[in-house]
Amino acid sequence: MSPLSPSALARLVSMSITIAVFLISTANIASSTQTRVLKVSYPNIWYGGVVVGQSATHTIALTNTGSASLTISRLTQTDANFSTNLSMPMTLAAGQSAQAVVKFSPTFVGHINAAFIFTSNATDGRLVLNVHGGGIKGTATAGALAPSPASLNFSGVQAGSSMTLPETLMNSGNASVTVSATKVQGNNQFTLTGPGLPLTLAAGHSMTLNVTYTPTGSASASGSISVASSVPSLTIPISGTTAATGSLKVTPGALSFGNVTVGSSTNLTGTLTASGASVVVSAASVNSTEFSLTGLSFPLTIGAGKSVSFTAIFKPKATGSASANFTFTGNTSTASEALSGTGMAAATHSVALSWQADSSSVEGYNVYRSGSTSGPFSKLTSSLDGNTSYTDSTVQSGNTYFYVTTAVGNDGAESSYSNQVRASIP
Repeated sequence: MSPLSPSALARLVSMSITIAVFLISTANIASSTQTRVLKVSYPNIWYGGVVVGQSATHTIALTNTGSASLTISRLTQTDANFSTNLSMPMTLAAGQSAQAVVKFSPTFVGHINAAFIFTSNATDGRLVLNVHGGGIKGTATAGALAPSPASLNFSGVQAGSSMTLPETLMNSGNASVTVSATKVQGNNQFTLTGPGLPLTLAAGHSMTLNVTYTPTGSASASGSISVASSVPSLTIPISGTTAATGSLKVTPGALSFGNVTVGSSTNLTGTLTASGASVVVSAASVNSTEFSLTGLSFPLTIGAGKSVSFTAIFKPKATGSASANFTFTGNTSTASEALSGTGMAAATHSVALSWQADSSSVEGYNVYRSGSTSGPFSKLTSSLDGNTSYTDSTVQSGNTYFYVTTAVGNDGAESSYSNQVRASIP
């Protein structure tokens, strides 16, 4: 029997290829700097008139509003008629407060202005508490209410949010004062809470009212606190301004991941932007387990006009189309991004072979394969193939294969190898 002709084995017919492309984005990681900020609850204290030889007290709070602990190393007082129970040095952890009593004990008749100067390793270095009082003669028996501060100003509160400030009423006289009623007048965006009334304040004693501003629109507001007592009535001005409302936007508005093989994943990049004012993003959610998000840590503050990037991931679990939404929740607004993609079955590779029938009468054909052009060749057919085509479905990506065939005659004799065909699998 003659061997197959060089043209007996046809070329590769078909091969399916799938290539996955991964777009990887690393989100910006913002670094933060520790701060030390020392604040005092009342930067100015008015004691009114105090009889020489007597005393009046006021309670203050020192607070570290920064993110790192700070140490107050020195306290300087500019006049001996004022004193405090604080001792130095003093360390305040981040967010910690310490209360102190500031006493006015005039030794002469006349008005006295003084200050307590706190020196620390805070960012500003120095904090000043101004104190004012007057020494008066004799044994006066009049009471007097002194407000601290003299007016309340709420600045930059976002609509829908609230801010609360304290207002202290001190009896700066030398006789008891009974406070019978307090109320806010002029604007219902201000509310007031305080101790039960009527309340009698002894000389030098005080009470604290808490005033809350809850703006409902963008316009500024003003009003007053009216205090009725056993001494002449007191009116304390209050005002508030509304901050711009931040708006949260996500771009692009929709992310399409295209076709992704089941079990693999594809990444795309999105961006969150705050406009108008800063926005605090508290959370991000997605309504499908096939989509996820990385690159953001919550809560996240985005400054006005600033943007942060994130990475969206699509990892299909089944074939077919999938869709979902990312929802970002901010303190003033929310933003949503549509997600879509299609899960595809994993790509399979095969080599389809065909050849011309031998001109002689044959029983069938055998197909052989090798990973090298020089062999050795292994037989793929478990029995004679009576057809003139064969599909090899056992190939693997990244390999190159070489194929030959033989013909087997009716007498069982097998021909020599045909010419080789090469197939490279991607």
